[in-house]
Amino acid sequence: MNSVINPATEEVIAEFPMADVAEAEAAIDRSKKAQREWASLSLNERRDGMLAIAAVVDANLEELARLESSDVGKPISDARGEVAMVANCFRYYAGVVDKILGETIPVDGGVDMTFREPMGVVAVISPWNFPLPIASWNIAPALAAGNSVIVKPADITTLSTRRFGELVATLNLPANLVQVICGPGRVVGRVLTSHPGVAKVSFTGSTATGQDVMRSAADTMKRITLELGGKSANVVFADADLDLAIKSAPGAVFGNTGQDCCARSRILVERKAFDDFVSGFVAATESLKIGDPADPETHLGPLVSRDHHSKVSSFITDDAVLAGQAPDGPGFWMAPRVVVDPDLTSRVVTDEIFGPIAAIIPFDSEEEAIRLANDTIYGLSGSIWTTDLGRAFRVARAMESGTLSVNSNSSVRLQTPFGGFKQSGFGRELGLEAINGYTELKNVFINTQA
Repeated sequence: MNSVINPATEEVIAEFPMADVAEAEAAIDRSKKAQREWASLSLNERRDGMLAIAAVVDANLEELARLESSDVGKPISDARGEVAMVANCFRYYAGVVDKILGETIPVDGGVDMTFREPMGVVAVISPWNFPLPIASWNIAPALAAGNSVIVKPADITTLSTRRFGELVATLNLPANLVQVICGPGRVVGRVLTSHPGVAKVSFTGSTATGQDVMRSAADTMKRITLELGGKSANVVFADADLDLAIKSAPGAVFGNTGQDCCARSRILVERKAFDDFVSGFVAATESLKIGDPADPETHLGPLVSRDHHSKVSSFITDDAVLAGQAPDGPGFWMAPRVVVDPDLTSRVVTDEIFGPIAAIIPFDSEEEAIRLANDTIYGLSGSIWTTDLGRAFRVARAMESGTLSVNSNSSVRLQTPFGGFKQSGFGRELGLEAINGYTELKNVFINTQA
């Protein structure tokens, strides 16, 4: 049996059995049949089916949000917003079902056209930090393209995804169209990434595990989308609206208690504004409420597990400034830390921490800011703060990152592609671009010559 621990209380809140190899293989067989049924439905029927999923999420939003909150330890206000995004994700891709277009290509001697065909069975291996939202970013476009889906959530945060699977099973959809299967990555995950009956794997997690997924999928040449680690830069120029940049920056790195691959944990500040930014940032961070995730006023909850708390704690050094006070008693609590002008070779600058620790680094020129921002193996997200439009474009084009915001710290919009450069992975989630990752491109030539 697998036990689910509430990170805020350290209490066991659920237990459930873990699947084995035979159960994973049986799920794949069921998914093949479901995919054929789903793909044979009319466009309107598939659209309506996805709208039904959105509606059932809306109808059970509070339950799903409370499961997500108690499972991960995230504030209930955040969880409610994330579950609302799940419903909107299915609505968005319901509108895409009849807009998956090919093209005609001018050629000599005939007519040439392309089609985007479903892949078949898609495996979605989702992470523990945003279990249901990130799963939905992959389930929804996969269904819109005519595929079936098997979801394997992270072992420590299964509750919301398992409940979502139960709710989908109550709808008038092909049986087993969306299956949720829980089990260790080395067992169930390995079956999903290696089995010839799975056509595509979408994995969100660490870069090291993503490399293992690639190796496992290689023998059957599976299509893969990987959304991996990050060490994102928040670049603040002296001409920026400093008050707004300071107000936004704590949430950009400490949201979800820093457990976010988009966390802007390297804050690069032009030296002329450095001291003002540091003092304002620390004060803004100290105003964040750390406490009971069930309290709507809470900003930061605990870290997800004891093991993860131990890992993040290894990054805390004597020069880290404590910004806030974590609760006493049970729970995997950690108050934010700020490291000012650190050694650029230190772990706090180079490694993905996945916890509430920020490094604030000064720079003297636009060129130095770009160099520092790109001095990482990762390239997932980032922000640029400036009132100079030309500079905004120059720096955005020069930064080696897949998802950038100017005068904003947000990374995710359902309508726009999301994904990274370098060791942050490849392929794109969300937006119309995601459909390309869940379809095979077929070219057809018709000879029109007599």
